[in-house]
Amino acid sequence: MASDMTRLLHLLQFSDSAFPVGTFSFSNGLETASYEGLVTDADTLEQFTRSAVIQAAYSDGVAALLAHRAVNRKAYDEIVNIDRTIMLFKMNAESRMMLQRMGKKLAELGVRLFPESEILRRWLSDINAGTTPGSYPVAQAIVFAEAGLDERQLYTSHQFGVANMIVSAALRCVRVSHYDTQLILMHLSDEIDGHFELASKMTLDDMNSFVPEMDIFASLHEKGKMRMFMN
Repeated sequence: MASDMTRLLHLLQFSDSAFPVGTFSFSNGLETASYEGLVTDADTLEQFTRSAVIQAAYSDGVAALLAHRAVNRKAYDEIVNIDRTIMLFKMNAESRMMLQRMGKKLAELGVRLFPESEILRRWLSDINAGTTPGSYPVAQAIVFAEAGLDERQLYTSHQFGVANMIVSAALRCVRVSHYDTQLILMHLSDEIDGHFELASKMTLDDMNSFVPEMDIFASLHEKGKMRMFMN
């Protein structure tokens, strides 16, 4: 069993913006929101980021929690069902591509980090065979479970990743400073307990992600004129 310090280091490693799964390639629609003049400063960036975090909290976050529990029960078919369900939740092509690309990257990395893990080898094999989409939240759930991290740590890392992806992208396309983005992260971190308490009690049928502005931004990005991030 890993020590508390080892698990903390794993959590820091998996949550690092430099963790090589490709988060730097996506802006979660921020690029379009900035180009259209809807996100222009720290206040509007915080509103945008909070919307994305809430959207993830009760969709991808719930899927990650349920998949983590399924991993611990060794319920592989349930993991696959969760994976397919969360992909059906994504209304725009960019979100689906983001989840699949990052999920496969994490699965490939997970096999190297945990070479003795049968579930990770099976998961990557099924992704390559096209029998499961291989979404990022589910990949996170498997890797975190293999590392001995609990569901609170998983949820915290997942939510931080969503917020950090956006504020990091903002430094390249919005008039904000590092001071602004760190303050936004602090504000959002104060809200995570409430999100977890609700999300941890939700089932697949309870998941929701109705933040239509985010999907509109993503759909506009697919044909937009700015090309700093993936589309």
